Amino acid sequence: MSTALDRFLAQARDTTVLVVGDVMLDAYLWGRVDRISPEAPVPVVHVQQRSARLGGAANVALNLRALGATPIVISAIGTDAAATDLERCFQEANLDSVGLVRCATRPTTVKTRVISGHQHVVRVDEETTADLTPADEDAVLKRIEETISYRRPAALVIEDYNKGVLTPRTIEGTLELAAQVGIPVAVDPKLKNFLRYRGVSLFKPNVKELREGLKVDVNGADMGSVRSAVARLEQELGNTATMVTLSEHGVYAHDAQGEYHLAAHPRKIVDVSGAGDTVIAVATLAMAQGLPLQHIAALSNLAGGLVCEEVGVVPIDPERFRREAAQAAVLP
Repeated sequence: MSTALDRFLAQARDTTVLVVGDVMLDAYLWGRVDRISPEAPVPVVHVQQRSARLGGAANVALNLRALGATPIVISAIGTDAAATDLERCFQEANLDSVGLVRCATRPTTVKTRVISGHQHVVRVDEETTADLTPADEDAVLKRIEETISYRRPAALVIEDYNKGVLTPRTIEGTLELAAQVGIPVAVDPKLKNFLRYRGVSLFKPNVKELREGLKVDVNGADMGSVRSAVARLEQELGNTATMVTLSEHGVYAHDAQGEYHLAAHPRKIVDVSGAGDTVIAVATLAMAQGLPLQHIAALSNLAGGLVCEEVGVVPIDPERFRREAAQAAVLP
C-alpha cells in the first residue's frame, strides 16, 4: 500500500519544472592549512584537489533532478571559458543547457571557495550584478515563452541571486507568460527586486530577506514579529502563500487556510550553502501536486536541513530524504 510520501515522490518523477534565474559555477579548492604566511597574517592553503559544481538556479535544478523531476533552466551566461565549464557541468549532471543564453556583454558568475578540512578559508567572486541589456532581456524572455509553449511545465521557480538576470522587465514578462497558461509560480527572492513578485503562488524569503525587503524588525525567534511582517508582505504582493525559513527556528508558513510554524529538525550544521535552493525545489514539487501548505512546509523544512550537514553546495540525497521523511512522518 503506497503512502502519501510514496505518491509525492512518484508524481515528482512525472513533473516538469521551469527554473528561471541566476546560474553560477561553484568552484572549490580543497586543501590543508599548516602554517601562516610570512607575508601577511593569513593562512597558507596547500591545494590538494579542485572541483566545480553548479550553483544558484542550477542547484535548484539539481535538487529537482535528484527527486526525479525534469527541470529546464533558463538563464544568461557569458561567452567566456567559465561558460563552457558551466555547460559541461550541465551535461555531466544530465541537465538540458538549451535554456542558457550566451551574452557577450557579461561574464559567467563564478564563486570560488577555498576549503581546509570542513572550514571555508575564503571565497572569491567573479561576476557582474548589472541588469541584462534590453537585447539580452529579449533573448531570455523569448526562451521562456518557447519553453512554456513547447514543454508545458507544471510549475515555475524564480530563483533570484541579484546577479542581473531577473530585471523588472524579465520578472514582469515571466509572470505574465506563466499567468497566461495558469502555471503556478514559486519565488526565492533577494533584496533588489523583493516587492516585484506580485500575485505569485508561493513566496519564500528567509528571515533576513524578509527583514531587509520590508525594512522592518523581524526576529526568527519571535513569531509575533514574523506573523506581522508576513501579513504586511502579503498585503503588498497579493501572493497566495508565504513560507519563511527561520534558520534554527524552523519554518513559518501562511495562506488563507491558516498559519503553521514547524520547528527545525535537530542537525549537525556544517554548511548552509545552497539550503535555500533545496527548500524551494521541494516546495515547488509539492506545490505542483496541489499539496496543502502545511505539507509543503513540512517536506521543505526537512529537506533544507539535510543538505546543511554536507560541505559545499550539494543537492539533496533522495534516498536519505525518503528515509528521514518516512521516519518523521512529515506526510500523513
